[in-house]
Amino acid sequence: MKKTLILILMIFAVAFTASAQDTEKEKVYTEVDVMPEYPGGQDAFLKFISENVKYPENAKKNEIQGKVFVNFVVDETGAVTKVKVVRGVDPELDKEAVRVIKLLEKFTPGTKDGKAVKVKYTVPINFALS
Repeated sequence: MKKTLILILMIFAVAFTASAQDTEKEKVYTEVDVMPEYPGGQDAFLKFISENVKYPENAKKNEIQGKVFVNFVVDETGAVTKVKVVRGVDPELDKEAVRVIKLLEKFTPGTKDGKAVKVKYTVPINFALS
């Protein structure tokens, strides 16, 4: 009985330790020591978005305009992950905003305490007709 109890306690201890490590590994930061950087900097980031957004024809025809806010995570390798719309305008505009963000090149990862970490971004993409 005593051996069984010790075994159960050891299993819980190992499970708790693994769970704590997973939680730390999955942590996504909004503030870090060094923010991720897109190749070429902020100007290149904005230029990439503006050059790659294609206004959906149906949205153009129906004169749908507005800002789509897209959230994404730059992971420890600099890859863009977990792309989602946090405030949309229209399904077609939302889909286009997500498509463009998913095309982004890898960033230089953000760091906290000298280690590469996941960093959350929110970007507004403005759809406006002239």
